[in-house]
Amino acid sequence: MDEILHAPQNEFPLHRRRKGHSPTGAERVERFKEQFSKFREEAADCGRVLRLQGARVFHRAWSAVAGKPKLSPLPFLALSAVIGVAAVVGTVYTPSYVVTVDGADLGLVRSQSVFEQAMERVESRASEILGYDYQLAHTVSYAPALSGSGDLTPVADFENYLFNQISEITQGYVLSVDGQTVGAAADRATLDALLETLSAPYVNENTVSVGYTKNVHITKEYFPSDTQQDTASMLDMLTANTNGQTTYEVQQGDTFMALAFDNDMTMAEMEALNPDVDVDRLYIGQILNIKEEIPFLGVETIETHTYTEEIACPVREVEDSSMYQGDSAVLEAGVPGEALVTADVTYVNGVERERNVTSTTTVREATERVIAVGTKERPSWYPTGNYIWPVYGSITSRFGYRYIFGSYSYHSGLDIAVPYGTSIRASDGGTVSFAGWQGSYGYLVVIDHSNGEQTYYAHNSSLLVSTGDKVYQGQTIARAGSTGRSTGSHCHFEIRVNGTRVNPAAYLP
Repeated sequence: MDEILHAPQNEFPLHRRRKGHSPTGAERVERFKEQFSKFREEAADCGRVLRLQGARVFHRAWSAVAGKPKLSPLPFLALSAVIGVAAVVGTVYTPSYVVTVDGADLGLVRSQSVFEQAMERVESRASEILGYDYQLAHTVSYAPALSGSGDLTPVADFENYLFNQISEITQGYVLSVDGQTVGAAADRATLDALLETLSAPYVNENTVSVGYTKNVHITKEYFPSDTQQDTASMLDMLTANTNGQTTYEVQQGDTFMALAFDNDMTMAEMEALNPDVDVDRLYIGQILNIKEEIPFLGVETIETHTYTEEIACPVREVEDSSMYQGDSAVLEAGVPGEALVTADVTYVNGVERERNVTSTTTVREATERVIAVGTKERPSWYPTGNYIWPVYGSITSRFGYRYIFGSYSYHSGLDIAVPYGTSIRASDGGTVSFAGWQGSYGYLVVIDHSNGEQTYYAHNSSLLVSTGDKVYQGQTIARAGSTGRSTGSHCHFEIRVNGTRVNPAAYLP
């Protein structure tokens, strides 16, 4: 079967002729007529020759029987001529049929079934392309003829002709993504330009290769005539976004609710993507799933970059008995080194996905960093660096945005509901920097933990410590209440790092 019945085809000029190109069916019919006329002339010449040869044979036979022939001369000569012509015809020409379609002669076949099978193959391939059962509607007739063995029409010529008569199918170049047809064009250059338009925003002077996140193919083949051929519509399809997901590493101060809002998600959507995550206890470095808009076809580029990178200082520790255990101080800062790095960076739609370092050259070595570490036993009130829950109860309001008192507002801590008078404990050791009444907080205790971190305990009914007191982790510092702007007995607990409110749930066990 001709390659035209197999999709896709290799690209080649539509009308390129090869050396020794076979004529069309109509040309073969005309050539057959000429050859048949020539055959008649050759047969007549052959008959004359055979009559002369027959006469010679007759005279020799006449002499052999002494003038008493058994057969008259004329019948003998006629029989010889017929035998000679039959030998020529049987050797050079064979029975065949002229195929006529809708009144036009297409070519010659040895058997009518040859053309009928070609029609069946064309109908089968057309049905496959169109997606429904397709039947050719042509008037076909056959006329008996004689032809030489080289005069039969190639089956591919019939199939090409029949395909070109199907108005529902056309030939050109098809753009497909992961096997899904995006559109088609009469020439490949149109589709190449479309893909260049798609990738152009992500290509720069450092780009060494351009690819795509899915398998993209441009093939020459037959396709339904109603296939999308508008390049603007094809570009819209390639850039249309669908909802997908990516990962995010939790940073200090992040909250589940804030991450949801920042990524245009509801809490329910965020929780659905992270079913095993405790929304109240995020920790730094935790990996969360978040929503991401993904285009139908992403552009993947690789860029080569050369840049400098810091080399960390090697660290040497020395003990210091004048410092508490867990404390440290830098004696010599050291000078970081510098390296020249070359890397191939992979981007998808301009967002870095992978960095492959291909070479590193040290420009300057790093010098030693010396740190003193304390060995002195810590006092009970000294900060441990870890926090415990100030009370145990139901969380009635989390860190982040909330609806309260008739409007949305940002809540800077955790509200933990407990009975009136419940003991409030210091979440970690430190120095009381404030103890007293403070506006909407009511009776408030603030503990400074000497590392840039402070904890707040608000709405207390009574305070058990004073400003300047040293308190240890777990020490009772107040009694729960509902003073200040409060709707019930609870402990409002905050953690601030260098003055910035952070989510306490990220720091509590």
